[in-house]
Amino acid sequence: MAYVLGIDIGTYESKGALVNEAGKLLLSESVAHQLEIPQRGWAEHDAEHTWWHDFVHLSKAITQKAAAKYGIRPDEIKAVGVSSIAPAVVPVDSEGKPLRKAILYGVDTRSQKQVHECNEKLGVERIFQVGAQSLSAQSAGPKILWIRQEEPHVYEQTAKFLCGSGYLVYKLTDEQVIDRYTAASYSPLLDIHQLKWSEEMASAICELDKLPRLTWSHEIVGEVTKRAAAQTGLAPGTKVIAGTADALSEAISVGAVNKGDLMLMYGSSTFFILAAPDLPRTHTLWANLHAVPGYHTITGGTATAGSLTRWFIDQCLSAAGQKENGMTVDDAYTYAMKLAEQSPPGANGLLTLPYFSGERTPIHHAAAKGVFFGLTLHHTQSDMYRSILEGISFSIRHNMDEIRSMDVPIHRAIAVGGGVKNRLWLQSVSDICQLTQVIPEITLGASYGNAFLCALGLGWYRDLTDMAQWVKVKEEVAPQKTHLLVYERYYELYHKLYQRTRDLMDELT
Repeated sequence: MAYVLGIDIGTYESKGALVNEAGKLLLSESVAHQLEIPQRGWAEHDAEHTWWHDFVHLSKAITQKAAAKYGIRPDEIKAVGVSSIAPAVVPVDSEGKPLRKAILYGVDTRSQKQVHECNEKLGVERIFQVGAQSLSAQSAGPKILWIRQEEPHVYEQTAKFLCGSGYLVYKLTDEQVIDRYTAASYSPLLDIHQLKWSEEMASAICELDKLPRLTWSHEIVGEVTKRAAAQTGLAPGTKVIAGTADALSEAISVGAVNKGDLMLMYGSSTFFILAAPDLPRTHTLWANLHAVPGYHTITGGTATAGSLTRWFIDQCLSAAGQKENGMTVDDAYTYAMKLAEQSPPGANGLLTLPYFSGERTPIHHAAAKGVFFGLTLHHTQSDMYRSILEGISFSIRHNMDEIRSMDVPIHRAIAVGGGVKNRLWLQSVSDICQLTQVIPEITLGASYGNAFLCALGLGWYRDLTDMAQWVKVKEEVAPQKTHLLVYERYYELYHKLYQRTRDLMDELT
């Protein structure tokens, strides 16, 4: 029997999965880490001490347990695949050493000035023509330009700008690559039609030779070196695929690969990927490629979700009180959900705008702020937490309405991520979006999807649709009509509240 290893680096946690040829999950491990916010509007990870540290920890733990429990030798693990939060930008020098901490995806909003500068210099419509995406806080190109302008000493020493999965691949193989799905979020640098870096767009941002080699997510790009093997417990010569962004691996992990399949990822933020028949035209969402040639996606996501529920638990349910009562973080989430169940739909007239870290799609407003609206002395923690869940659900509904306006069908919605444990949240999304969500038996997420990409790269399977052989549906969460009128009214107020406070948000810096 042969095996594959998938490892994913998330915003607050990394996970690993050991899977056999038939898709059976044998082992899984996780390790927590911190999101660094050195100042308002910034979000960073340490590539070496967070990403590589977590990879080494998970790889060692899994290979050791595989040997002890199943007698699996390291050389029986035929390939390893990685994914990470994306887009992330880490500049490395000629020896591959990070020159600064990685600048993360749309939760890091420092590059707004560079977004405007690129739009003015290159032209909004031309950027869209080349990359099929409008620039926003999510775009990695302006983040690179920020480094060039604000940290010129770093830029001058930079040999390559790597993404998260690309950095781990480099540590394993000495190869510097980026998969095309992730590269599309390096907008405006990728010509999404020609599938190559654009000299025209790069002229305003960086030299082309500072960008890594383009490849597809499932392609084998190298082998584990002796040096990396000694650190990770893997066998030298183990195949390494290019890997991809965590969200795409999440979609693959639950079989959301057929046209019309929608993956809803409930994590620190929400992210969705809809498998589309062709490259769509949209300014409010993100058109993108897929893990392999011939597939396309419509993607988008909120800036906060699980990070907002965690904020509420930490700040409003008293972390000190949790420790005094012997509550774990999981206990605190369970307690919070029970609290929210005591509040009725509509949270007793309390409405939340969940823009606590700006907002990504579809409003692309980096300066957006969080709002609790309608607070009275009558409201409780139960109402506040329920209102947060409903506010996030309204933001998801906003994105779903954008998809529907494009006349792109959603045949099936599949929920994945840590948030699927919160049944009230899932039900709120189904009720507010009027969308049935399917929950698979295995919701481990991106690390499991990475394992399938390894299997695909090794030739064990024919194409992405074969992932269906790995996925079994556990249950469905169907929309209820009971509270539809309440939610429709509050969804309308949600939009009005944002429109009437938008200018104030921009003023409040």
